[in-house]
Amino acid sequence: MFKNIKAPSLNTALKASTVAGLAAAVLATGIPLEITRSYAEAVKVQAPSVPSFANVVDAVSPAVVSVRVESRVNPVSDEDGGNGFSFDFNGRGFDDLPDALKPFFRQFGEQGPQGPQGHRGPPGKHFGQQDKEGRLRPVAQGSGFFISDDGYIVTNNHVVSDGAAFVAVMNDGTELDAKLIGKDPRTDLAVLKVDGKGRKFTYVNWADDNNVRVGDWVVAVGNPFGLGGTVTAGIVSARGRDIGSGPYDDYLQVDAAVNRGNSGGPTFNLAGEVVGINTAIFSPSGGSVGIAFAIPASTAKDVVADLMKDGQVSRGYLGVQIQPVTKDIADSLGLSEASGALVVSAQAGTPGEKAGLKAGDVVTAVNGETVKDARDLSRRIGAMTPGKKVELSVWRSGKATPVTVELGTLPAEQKDASADDGDQAPEAQTPASEKALADLGLSVGPADDGKGLQITGIDPNSDAADKGIKEGEKITSVNNQEVSNADDVVKVLNQAKKDGRTRALFQIQSKEGSRFVALPINGQG
Repeated sequence: MFKNIKAPSLNTALKASTVAGLAAAVLATGIPLEITRSYAEAVKVQAPSVPSFANVVDAVSPAVVSVRVESRVNPVSDEDGGNGFSFDFNGRGFDDLPDALKPFFRQFGEQGPQGPQGHRGPPGKHFGQQDKEGRLRPVAQGSGFFISDDGYIVTNNHVVSDGAAFVAVMNDGTELDAKLIGKDPRTDLAVLKVDGKGRKFTYVNWADDNNVRVGDWVVAVGNPFGLGGTVTAGIVSARGRDIGSGPYDDYLQVDAAVNRGNSGGPTFNLAGEVVGINTAIFSPSGGSVGIAFAIPASTAKDVVADLMKDGQVSRGYLGVQIQPVTKDIADSLGLSEASGALVVSAQAGTPGEKAGLKAGDVVTAVNGETVKDARDLSRRIGAMTPGKKVELSVWRSGKATPVTVELGTLPAEQKDASADDGDQAPEAQTPASEKALADLGLSVGPADDGKGLQITGIDPNSDAADKGIKEGEKITSVNNQEVSNADDVVKVLNQAKKDGRTRALFQIQSKEGSRFVALPINGQG
């Protein structure tokens, strides 16, 4: 009788065959074999090649220095409690602090408080410590870089401005005394020089601004928080940034970790060329949030060359007060677009006044190159040599007019044109004037000095109020025509409407100076 026998599976048969084969091999050779299991390989991805910054850093690091600034400080007062750190809280000293706060500030002083640029002093010593003997003490630290092999160093003006002595610390730790050659507060640049006693220094060159594009990789090298030789990387994220620091604002925005102490340090492209000089950071928190601003190479190159040569910068000078052209102002003047620089006033005896520039002119081009805005005009004129003749294209009375100006030299401390305040006490209001200009939200009366119209009232819900016009100011002209009474104003407004304009340009005089404001005139009859 037969029994049902289950046949072995294929895998079982293969395993048995394999084992039998191995056993036969062992019996045949007498050599034991090690049996191992095979495993799957670890994950490995063939990623695209990303450029390394190591070669750039190796090449440029010897050219970058830390800048230590020292100054003489006043002798310590016995009232300071001997802690070596002078406190000033709205006129109160350390002893005036609440008892609960004194331990914190005492400990803060012992650790080394932040200096003027926010750079922490050496542990255990007071940063900017006051000394009874009046010796030099460190007050700030920043960064810089060699721009020539004979020892010229570029840094920021705000790093060195309060210093009496300067030390450049190289990446190998060598300390060299430096001399201040010159500084330029308007662009926040300064030049130092060290004496290498015949030594040739590694230096770097300027990049060509025309080749710097938004999105390019950049490397910042500097001395954040006094750490020295620190490298961070990012990209150029914007160009032409205006951060409100002065008339020559034209910064590169760099999205890289730039901190306090990087000031004056270079930002390089991948060719090891300086594309900008780190000068400011956007920092709601006080630390880096990844947004920094650098002076572009094109600006720094010319300024540094002047400082190395003469110790100062000579800039072209027009002598006119200017303001931007808004869309409303462009409409009031018949300009097709809001561009150029509007002349508010020309100071007496200046090159601009001698050339015939006057309030209400709009400078639209310099030597045939379009002027984008008021800051663009300032930068263009400031970059030119005093004594140079330039051809301006001026929009005046509804048409373009050429004006030739021989530039002067910008004074060391230039102030705005002085305002003719006149007497500020207006006489009794004139009802007829109030009615004539009621649609504009203005109440006016004759000015005591006979020049213009005194503003005696403002409708808070009017366009005039929205534009910042205030009671007590004066209207000196409308559409560049002088006015002395309400009838003069209405006459100009009616003519503007006939010319198809929807706005009129009012020149407003205040204690702070003169400015232009465009107001709608649709409601005028």
